[in-house]
Formats: sequence, structure tokens, C-alpha cells
Amino acid sequence: MKWMGRYKGYHAAAFRKDIVSGFIVGIIAIPLGMAFAIASGVKPEYGIYTTIIAGILISLLGGSRFQIGGPTGAFIPILFAIVLQYGYDNLLLAGLMAGIILVLMGIFRLGALIKFIPRPVTIGFTAGIAVIIFSGQIKNLLGLRGMKNHESFIANMQEIARHLATVNSYSVITAAICLAVALLTSRLLPRIPGSLTGLVASSVVAALFFQGHVATIGSSFGAIPSELPHFYMPDLTWDRLRTLLQPAFIIAMLGGIESLLSAVVADGMTGTRHNSNRELIGQGIANIVAPLFGGIPATGAIARTATNIRNGAASPISGIVHGVVVFLVLILFAPYASNIPLASMAPILMLVAWNMSERKEFAHILKTRTSDSIVLLITFALTVLTSLPTAVEVGLALSVLLFMKRMSESLNVSKVLPDIADKRAKVKAYMVSEAHDCPQISIFSLEGPLFFGTANIFEKSMADALLPNLQVVIIRMAKVPYVDMTGESKLARLVNDIKRTGGTVLISGAQPQSLDVFKKTGLQAIIGEQHFFERTGDAIDYALARIDVHACKGCKHFAFRECTVLSDVPDVPRSL
Repeated sequence: MKWMGRYKGYHAAAFRKDIVSGFIVGIIAIPLGMAFAIASGVKPEYGIYTTIIAGILISLLGGSRFQIGGPTGAFIPILFAIVLQYGYDNLLLAGLMAGIILVLMGIFRLGALIKFIPRPVTIGFTAGIAVIIFSGQIKNLLGLRGMKNHESFIANMQEIARHLATVNSYSVITAAICLAVALLTSRLLPRIPGSLTGLVASSVVAALFFQGHVATIGSSFGAIPSELPHFYMPDLTWDRLRTLLQPAFIIAMLGGIESLLSAVVADGMTGTRHNSNRELIGQGIANIVAPLFGGIPATGAIARTATNIRNGAASPISGIVHGVVVFLVLILFAPYASNIPLASMAPILMLVAWNMSERKEFAHILKTRTSDSIVLLITFALTVLTSLPTAVEVGLALSVLLFMKRMSESLNVSKVLPDIADKRAKVKAYMVSEAHDCPQISIFSLEGPLFFGTANIFEKSMADALLPNLQVVIIRMAKVPYVDMTGESKLARLVNDIKRTGGTVLISGAQPQSLDVFKKTGLQAIIGEQHFFERTGDAIDYALARIDVHACKGCKHFAFRECTVLSDVPDVPRSL
């Protein structure tokens, strides 16, 4: 029934909208699919196969109504590195394994966990990927010859520098025409795909005037076949599976992040809500099936999803139409695609890199000059200079450490007393002084989480503030949102120390999570269930009824209203 819910109230007008949006996105996806495949180190038709098969399955089975799936720029450096190191056949197997991982993540409802990756980390590696994509197209834009591919960014830049003397002016002109037409079309005719018009215009010019002078898809990769590939089952061996487990996991993580980010963007544009776990399952199935037909890993494409929505998509049917359109173009026009110059593909990918660079968000985080700025820069630099897995691992570890540091400073422990000039007698820290502090009752307010990062602060603050001969210690926990086992251990030690000297601990305002921890660990029983109160005032009344009234004789602190009577000191104003 949930599956049918995405089509509830579906009608002919909505179908017409899906046809139009699906057709437009399908046309846009064709050059992008080929470009992403080429940049990933495989033949262009593999990008088209991925667009058709994965695109249809992601729309059909995913958790977002408007998601458009297929090969994306984010995968380029990962797939390129896998192809260089393991080869195309192993890339297919790694993609299939990644699909299985994504399905398992969805089944075990891990979709929400991906959302907890810090924004500076995602912006950092996305911007780094954009730099890698952009720089990777310099050789095609300039038409450089004799180039070798390297995994390292620096090695590739050095390779380009060594071959600058081989610049092909025809390639540069072809690329410039493609870029100019694409930008003009996007500005003057925004409903027409600029990448497609630029590709067609520059290909026509190159075919008429530069034939034989610029490298084309056909001359570099061979003719694109006008059919889908046959079913292919990778050779499954334990050694191959073990070797490819890490690349598969990286593909799965990046695919999960990218697809859920795209789904969130779609939600923001349409006011809908996606099912993150179902989205992971849909993405996983698509990545299991696509490699069986030669397809490379796929995920949700943010730009194409946004285009789908802007053109009036009403349901997942638009994504299915988009895949069908690409299939029809493959069958009818594949031979013509072989004449597309590689120089024409370069500016398209450069525009993709520019658009995905998150430059405004990057600059915004840098301007804050906070610890997030450091995480951003380190993640970005490591993505470009080392590898995406290293960048993400270091970025996440650094984010966790900085979070722990911030959280360790978030617990505030203050000694308080009631402001008896206030009608409600609210407890305040400023009421405590050397001359105004009850020798028998101490009240402490905790604000912030009590966990392993703040447990030492709690222990030190309480140890410094406790007075000798205390009868009762009241701990206010209404503003403690979380207690972990380390925090509970420090509190338990404090309770035992106070009880050992004959004192009593009262807890007021403890949150359900804290109470649950105390109950499970037995601390609630040690403190005594009767010593837990919802209100601090009730805890104070309980404490005052159990102090040594003889010790109050002659006391001049007057910490509580009742002290006037208990101290038996004459001529003390009642307002005190």
C-alpha cells in the first residue's frame, strides 16, 4: 500500500507532466552519462547503460518520488582509481557488492545514520571532487597527446605540465564553442539543455572543419553499439570479493550520502518527505542489476533531480520515462555519438564540477573561522591530494574530536541558593557567597550532558564545592539531557562518598533518560527512590526537615527563609 501511495490520485494531467519532465531530463542525461563514464576511465556506452538500467530501477524502487539516478560526478575519482588499480571487470564486481551493502543498510534501517555526517566534511570532499573533475578535463580541453593517467592529483598536474607543448588548437576551439553555446543557451533559453546544444554545435563544427584534427569518442573508444549489452555474471571468487571489499564499501558510502542528499534537496523543493531506508534499498538493487549489464555504479543525481522537479514531475514515472528516452536515443542515434569530440565533453564536465563545487557554502564556512573551517579545509585538501576515503575518515575523526572538545566545555556546575527576595524563591548562583551559604545543605545545578567528555569537570567542580559536615546535597538535573555510563560512574562515586560521611543525596528534575540509566545501573536504589523529586522546592523542604536543628543555633547565613526561625537570632528582618 505504501508503494501505491506514491501514485495516489495520479491522473492523465500528471502523466503528461511526467512525460515532459522525463523527456527533458533524459536528453540532459545522455551527454552527462557518457562524460562521466569517460572521466571514470571506461567506455562512454557504459555510462548510457547505467543511466538506462539504474535510472529506471532507482525511480521505480527508491524512496523519493522525484529522484533521478544514474552515474554522477561524485563517483569519478573513486571509479577512476578502481579502474586503474583493479580493472573494469573488478569495477563491475565492486559496484555489485556496493549494491548489496546498500540494500543491507536499508534493511537494517541505517539510512538516518548517513545524515549525521557533518556538513563541513560533505562540503569539503564535494569541493575536492569538483577540483579533481575539473583538473582531469584539462588534457581533453587542450587536446594534449601522449598523456598517462595517474591516481595522484599532483602527478596528473605534473603530467599536464610536461605535455603542454602538445596543445591542439583545434581542440581548444572546439571546447570553447561548446562552452559558449552551453552558457548562452542556459541564459537565453533556460528550458533547453545547454550541455546538449553545446555538444551538438561543437560536434558539427568539428566534423565540418576539424575532421581528423581532434580526438573523438569513436577514435578513442570505438563506435558506440546501438543495443544493450548481454547479461554478464562476474566471476565470483573469495579472493576477488575480499580484495574488492574496501572499494565496494567506499562506493556504497558515497552512493548512500549522495542519494540521500539529493532526496533531501527534492524534499525541500517539493515539500515532500522521502523514505531514506527505502531509498537505500532502491539504490542498492539498481547497483546490483546495472553491473550485470555493464553499468557502472550509480546514485541520485542532485542536478538532474532538481531539473526533473522544475519541469513539473509529478511522480516516479518521470524517472522511468527518462530511462526509456535514453534507451531510445541509444537505439536510434548511437552511431552519431561516436563523432562527438572529447574536447566537447571537457567543458560539460567542467561545468558540472563548477556547479557541484558548493563554492558559496565553502566560502561561508571559511568566513566563520571556527573549528568547522579547519575540518572543511583538511577534508578538501586530503580529497585532492590523497584519496576520498582518507579525507572522509580524517574529516569524521577530526569532527568527532572537536565535538567532544566542545561538549566537554558544555557542562556547567554551579552552587546555588534560593533568592528569598523572589516570590517564587528561584535558585540562583549569585546568592552563594562566603557569608551566605548553608553549612548543612548544598544545592548544585548541572547544565549540559554528563558523559565521558564532561565527567572530570563534574567530579572536580563537585569536589571543590562540597563543604565539610554536610547533611544533604541536592543535585538539580532538569537541564541534563544525557547521562552515559562514565557520567553515572562519577555521580555514583560522589553519592557513595557523601553517604560514607553520613550525608544524603537528593536528585531533582532528572530527565527520563537519566532516570532510566540510574535504574538500570542500580544507582536509583543506592540513592533511594524517595530521594528523587520533580521540583527543587520539594527537595529543599525534605532537606530542611532532616537537618540538625541544633547546628542552626546562632547561624547567621540565612540561606533559606526558614533559617530565621531555626537560627533563633533576634531582630532579623523576615524579608531575609
